[in-house]
Amino acid sequence: MTPVYCQVRRPPVPSAPARPGVFLDRDGVILEDTRYLHRIEDVRYINGAQGAIAKLNQLGILVVVVSNQAGIGRGYYGWQEFEQVQKHLERQLAIEGGWLDGTWGCACHPEALGELAAADHPFRKPNPGMILAAASSLAIDLSASWLVGDKPLDIEAAYRAGLRGAVHVLSGYGKETRPQVAQWKRDLVGSQFRLYYVESLAEAIQAFPSWLEAEQASIHD
Repeated sequence: MTPVYCQVRRPPVPSAPARPGVFLDRDGVILEDTRYLHRIEDVRYINGAQGAIAKLNQLGILVVVVSNQAGIGRGYYGWQEFEQVQKHLERQLAIEGGWLDGTWGCACHPEALGELAAADHPFRKPNPGMILAAASSLAIDLSASWLVGDKPLDIEAAYRAGLRGAVHVLSGYGKETRPQVAQWKRDLVGSQFRLYYVESLAEAIQAFPSWLEAEQASIHD
């Protein structure tokens, strides 16, 4: 079983300049986290998530899913089931006029089976491997990019990848992990890394234009 899934849907034009991207955790940010999601009939979309992704597309921002998949590592399902859920997600996004530029997944976990049993695989969040690989494949400017996640390991991966910042949502595991993320933020006093708190991906995307404008203003000051 391969440890890492990679799907580039919209490869960049050769020699195109690097563009900003938004990296999204899947379960808990786009889809309801139903624990080891692998069946289409169990897919539940978080309110406003599909429209939020379409908005990012309209802004010219690359959208990439980066997802830990411990269920595959534990042998509960395989990459085929994961891909079926992804295809369903992308079909539904298309109805909203949206798309994903790429998807990365990592099946490694300390309690996984066989070769997937890895305590610190470089692609498993909080390690930044998936983000770095996506940036290389899609010509993403990491310093101008963001991540949206519901767990501390998402936020840490964004920081370790050198992103401009991250957004912690209350959907998924967000409510129970917000105190941990807040403590992590306090430990970053003095860092240039930006961390915002919102209810959901939809709320985050509503604020993205103003955040981007603020970033541009700070660059030109």
